[in-house]
Amino acid sequence: MSSKQMIEAKNLTKHFERKIALSSLSFTIKQGELVALIGPSGAGKTTLLNSIIGLVPISGGDLLIDGQPLSAYKKGKVFAKKMGVIRQQFDLIGPLAVIHNVLAGKLSEWGTIKSLFSLLVPQEKGLAMKSLERVGLQDKAYEITSTLSGGEQQRVAMARLMVQKPEIILADEPVASLDPARADDILSMLTKIVSEENQTLITSLHSVEYARKYFTRIISMKNGEIFFDLPTEQVTDDLLAELYQIQSGAAI
Repeated sequence: MSSKQMIEAKNLTKHFERKIALSSLSFTIKQGELVALIGPSGAGKTTLLNSIIGLVPISGGDLLIDGQPLSAYKKGKVFAKKMGVIRQQFDLIGPLAVIHNVLAGKLSEWGTIKSLFSLLVPQEKGLAMKSLERVGLQDKAYEITSTLSGGEQQRVAMARLMVQKPEIILADEPVASLDPARADDILSMLTKIVSEENQTLITSLHSVEYARKYFTRIISMKNGEIFFDLPTEQVTDDLLAELYQIQSGAAI
C-alpha cells in the first residue's frame, strides 16, 4: 500500500437545517486502502460519501482529495479520473446495450460528438470487451442491460468503472439489493479488481460480515460521528454490539 494520502478530512461537518448529519469528522485514507463504512441506518454514511464526491456541500471543515481541496477539481475529465461511484441502483441506462453502458465510463473524455457516434458504432470496443471479460460478462456485451439480473447489472457498473479508471472508488451499499450469494460474488470481484489496480475503495455496508471478510479497515459511524476507526482484525464483537445497540424503548 502507498503512503500517498488520497482523502483527508479535517473536522468535516454537515448540517441539514437543524439536523447535524456529520459532526467534526477527521480521518485520512491512503492509496490502496480497502475501507468499509458501517453503522446504523441514519448514521451519516451516505451523507459522508456524497460529501466526498461533491454531491452534498459540506458546512464546515476541510476535505482534501489527493492533496487538493475538493473545490479545486472541475467536474469532467480530471475529476472522473480521480473519483468513481457505484451504487445499489447501478445507475445504468436500461434500454441501452451493455457495451454502451460500459463505455459511458469514457464520456467525460470523449465529448459530445464522439459519445453520440459511439451509440451507433461503439468506440474503443476492445477496452469495453476487456473490462466485461474481467467481470465475466463478455458474452453479454450486446444484450439490453435491463434484461440482466441484478448481480449482472452491478458487474456492468463495475466494468464501466474499469473503463473510467478512477483512483478512488466510492461504493454506496453496492450489494444491498442482491441476495447473499450474488453479494458475496460482487464484493469478492470488486475488492480483487481494486487491489490489482491499486485503487482506493470506500464502501458503505449494512453487513458487518462482509466488512470483516473483504476489507482491511473499518470506519464505523453513529449519530454523525466516527464511533471507531480500526484495522479489521481489531474490531471486536463487543465494539460492534455497542455500535448497534438499541436503546431501551426505541422502535425496532
